[in-house]
Parts: sequence; structure tokens; C-alpha cells
Amino acid sequence: MNDPIKVTLPDGSVREVPRGTTPFAIAHSISPRLADAVVVARIRTAAGNTTDGAEEQTDDAHRGAQTEESMYAEAASAERIVDLAEPLNEDVHLWLLKEQDPESLRVVRHSAAHVMATAITELYPDVKLGHGPATDSGFFYDILREKPFTPEDLAAIEIKMAEVVARNEPFRHEYISHEEALTGYEQQGDFMKMHFISKFTKPGDNVSFYRNGEFVDFCRGPHVPSTGRVKAFKVMSIAGAYWLGDEKNPQLQRIYGTAFYTQKELDAHFKHLEEIKARDHRVLGKQLDLFSIQELAGSGLIFWHPKGAIIRKTMEDWMREECLRRGYDLVVTPHVMRRELWKISGHEGFYGDNMYAPMELDDAEYRLKPMNCPGHILIYKNSPKSYRDLPVRYAELGNVYRYERSGTMHGLLRVRGFTQDDAHIFCTPQQIEDEVVACVEFAEEVLHKFGFTEFKVELSTWDKNDAKSYVGAPEDWELAVNGLKTALGRKGIPYKEIPGEAAFYGPKIDVKLVDVLGRLWQLSTVQFDFNLPKRFELEYTGEDGEKHQPVMVHRALFGSVERFFGVLIEHYAGAFPLWLAPIQIGLVPISEKHTEYAKKVKAELEAIGLRVELDARNEQMKAKIRELALQKIPFVLIMGDKESEASAVSVRTRGKGDEGSVPLADFIARCKTLLADKSATL
Repeated sequence: MNDPIKVTLPDGSVREVPRGTTPFAIAHSISPRLADAVVVARIRTAAGNTTDGAEEQTDDAHRGAQTEESMYAEAASAERIVDLAEPLNEDVHLWLLKEQDPESLRVVRHSAAHVMATAITELYPDVKLGHGPATDSGFFYDILREKPFTPEDLAAIEIKMAEVVARNEPFRHEYISHEEALTGYEQQGDFMKMHFISKFTKPGDNVSFYRNGEFVDFCRGPHVPSTGRVKAFKVMSIAGAYWLGDEKNPQLQRIYGTAFYTQKELDAHFKHLEEIKARDHRVLGKQLDLFSIQELAGSGLIFWHPKGAIIRKTMEDWMREECLRRGYDLVVTPHVMRRELWKISGHEGFYGDNMYAPMELDDAEYRLKPMNCPGHILIYKNSPKSYRDLPVRYAELGNVYRYERSGTMHGLLRVRGFTQDDAHIFCTPQQIEDEVVACVEFAEEVLHKFGFTEFKVELSTWDKNDAKSYVGAPEDWELAVNGLKTALGRKGIPYKEIPGEAAFYGPKIDVKLVDVLGRLWQLSTVQFDFNLPKRFELEYTGEDGEKHQPVMVHRALFGSVERFFGVLIEHYAGAFPLWLAPIQIGLVPISEKHTEYAKKVKAELEAIGLRVELDARNEQMKAKIRELALQKIPFVLIMGDKESEASAVSVRTRGKGDEGSVPLADFIARCKTLLADKSATL
């Protein structure tokens, strides 16, 4: 037991140290300056054992909305982040992480969440704590308290946090027996902690806790060495959150905050938030009269106004034309179908909570469709297929309906009714790889055409330890996952594998675009499905004359028209490129005598397909120009005597200002080029 262990450092050097040596001690032995700079450590072991307890972390970019329970899911890994005070008791590879390492900031934010919880419990001893994970942009803690927190309370919490930081209390990792932990929380009446301990530990376990000063909480960590390492932080806002995400449960108060290493980084973050606020699609949607959500009609249901509807038409027309060019057939399926269909597909059992309740009609029960795939399957099944017919590609811009809880909806980004640019490809197993590659290439074209130059790819696979949440045999899943990996390999696209995030019927490739502010958006997806063809007994006649079962690819590239449009609004801050802009050209005659020439210009521009608005009101020219500029119209053309006589226009370009007078023919040629290229710039 007292034999030394081997610690392998990133440069390949190996140190033999006594068992129980900490990462901090190793850092100090290398350099006292390194010991001062290091924040946390990453280790890799052969065994991959992890400490008992709950993992308090979430990754919004990868998992989207999560339940409280899933944030505590424990996953064994051979590589993990640990405290600097963690005793090392076996041979390890060791990385000493400093501020520039991305993993370190998440640990700082996790520790900041505990600092905030310390402040809250000192100020309001009657509260009960839910969980407090770090997120990609900060941290939060869920609080159970009868009295609502006020903005003044948030300010007081932030002041108290500064006191906790100034106390520089060490974060100490402690263990309590499973029974003692449950008894302690039962005495405190803390049903939330009892739930998590019961769910994620078992009798006989030593349960992981972290203490700083008098504050202690159920937590796996890791943490920074002390509260004094949490330097630049801000308590930001408060929102409601139901316990375990169920609106039937008590409502908690979720307090959000963020933390950075320096005040400069914190200030830059808030400047970034101001940029995000200025691009909020809900605000711009109202200002530019693009869409609305009507309270009388219901939450999460989008009303497309004329200007928004013309952008939608442009998006959909491009998508349909591109589908036809790539060998898809266009189909249309009903909005409601018999409940029996959803039982066969598996949606009733695996997706039922996200569907609207059945409706009783004269001949059967029906349900609104949450997905288009069963409808496309019925079209395929309607006539015999030969191997010569495959692949069969059906595409539909179909309206679907999913039950989203009232607290989860967000403008266009999370709605109850939306239009999915859905397609399903039925093919032979030999064709699947080529079809997946073609789908990924199509997804790239969509992003590039709409002005996104950067994207990241994730491969979502199943969780072998949670087989009940999926359909299909393990060998089917292995085949499907390997098929997607091979397709990505052919394209040379780097990807991150995300276990446990597959659809219930198969693994998927998620293509996440990066917008102008560096934010990730989940939109395009390509999914392998070996399940539905089996459930619906799909067939084709092979070259051998025998019946065979096809495999199936699901793909949606906008994801949903609504969500993609919301992202477009924020990416462009409402200043759409010429080909998408609802009004592309604004015309301003200087006086009434120039109106006839302006009408002639309007007719010539409309003849090449441009959308033109002529402001012939008897108003001041500057006022008319300003109103058109507020609509973020790409070009405003001004016409006076000089322009009328020379068949010219004076051009004001959005973002560039006055470009002077140019021949009308030259301006038309410029617009033709921009429309043909679908250029994002003017």
C-alpha cells in the first residue's frame, strides 16, 4: 500500500511520488509559481473509477433543456477533473490546468455557485437548496422559499458573496455515509437533497459533500482551492423553475449568476450580452413587423405577418427547389392521424409526453402529429418497391405540433406548432453511407447559403446502460453508429460523440451553426433509423427476387422554419441580405414632380423580381429616408431632377451610407448579381 505511484505529465516525463500525493503538491514541486497559477487538475486513470455522489454540471450547448434529475446523472470516465487537493492513489496521467484552460472556468463557476448558495443561506436561513450547476455562460442555484426574491435581495446576495470571497474559506471534500446523509436532510425537511441522494447513491455508499466555512452541500465537485479564487462575479437575474421540471411540483426560484477570472472579462461578457439583447429576435420581430404570438390564440403559436411571411416563402421556395435538384420528391401529409399509427411507430410510448392528448372522432382516436416520418412511411408502403426504385427520397415542409410546457417557450426558438423541413430517405444498406454523406453536404450548403460560415458537428449515440429508452438490438445500434462515423470520416469532418443523446429509434448527426456572436445553435440533424422500417414491415424486392427491408434516414436541415428564422433575425440583427429582405429597395422621390420617374424605376426593379416600396407621401425627404432606414432595407434610392434626366438613381446602401448617383442600368446589374449569388453582403 505504501508503494509509490507513477504520475505522467503532459511532456511525457514520469514522476514517482508517494501514494496520496495531491496535484497541488506536484505543481509546487515543479514550480511555486505554477502552484499559484493552477486552478484544477485533470487526471486519466486506467480504471476509470469515479467518486460517489452527484455530478453537478450541465452543458446547455450540447443538451439543450434538461430536467433537474438529468443534470445529476453520474457517468464513469477514465478521464476526469479533480480538485488540487485530491489524493492520487494510483498511476495517473496528470494535467495541471490554469486559467487559459476551458475546463477551469467551469470549475470556477461551479465554485461561484457554492459561494452564492453560502450567501443565500446566511441571509435567508429558512431556504432549501435544489441544485447549483455551472453552465456554459455562468451558473445558477434553485431555491425553495415561500417569499419571492426581489431585485434588492439579489443586490444583497452579491454583497454577501463578496464577504464570503474575502473570507477565503477552503473548499473541503468530505464524505458522509448514505444513511447519515439521508437522516440529516430528512430532519431538515429537505426533500430535494433526499431525492438526489436516494436516486444517485445507494445504501453503503460514502456520499460526497463539499464544505466551505459553515456551508455544506451534497456535491461531487470539483472546486477551486478556496472561495478567494472566485474573484469577478455578478448575480444577474431570477426566474421560476418547477422541481424536476414538472409543473405539478413546487415552483422553485432559480437565481442566475456568472463568474470570470477578471473584471475585464466580466465587463466584456456584459458588453456581449448587450449585443445579444440588441439582436433579440422577439424585439426585432415586433419592430420590423415580422411575426407575433397572440395571447388569445395561445402560447407557442406563431402568426407570420406579411413581411415575415415573404421571408418564409423565400426560404421555403429555395429549400423545395434545392430538394428537387437533389433528387427528392415533394409530399404532403395530414396534420392529424389515428392514434394506432403512433402506437406502431413507437411515438405513443417513447414520445407520448411531448404529444397533444388524443381526440375522439367518430371512427377512432386521433393525435396531432409531432413528426412527419410515419406519414412518409405510409406513402412508401402504398406501392411495391424494387431495388431499382431505391433510394426513395420524400421531402415535406410539414406542420407538426409538440406539447411544450408553459415555462419553456421562447419566441420563435421554442414553440408548440412549427414547420419542419423534413425528409426521409428509404434505401438499401449498401446505399446508406452515400445518402448520409449527401445529407451532410446538403446541410453545409444550407448554412453557407444563409450566411453561416462556421459549424460544429456532434454524433449522438445511445446509452447502453439505459436500453429501455431505445428500440432495437445492440448490433443494430452498433451498425448504425459505425455507419454515421464512416460517413463523417469520408467528409473529413471532426465531430464530438455525445453518448445518451440519440433519438429513441437511432443515432444522429447534429450540425450546429455558429452565429456572428459566436453562439452555437442546434438546427440541422441527420438520423439513422433501422427501427421504423421494421415496425412498419417495409419491403423492397431485391436483385435476387427476394423481399428485403430498407433502412431509413431522417433529415431536417432548417430544423424548423420558425427556429431557423429566429436565428437568422439574430444573426443579421434584422438586416437581412438582399435576397431575403422583405422589402429590398426603398424609393424616395425628392418632390411630387419626381414621382412619375420613381414609378418607372419601381416597375423596372420589380421586373427582375425585386420587392420595392415607393414612398410618394408629401413628407420631408429626410424623414422618409429615416423611416425606410429603420426598416433595415438594403438599398434606398433617391430621385431628383439630375437622376430623372440621366436615368440614374442616388444610392444609399445600408451600413455604408450615400454612394452617390449611378446609372439605373448599373444598379439593376448589381442587384441581379447579388440575387444570383445570394450574397450576404451588399
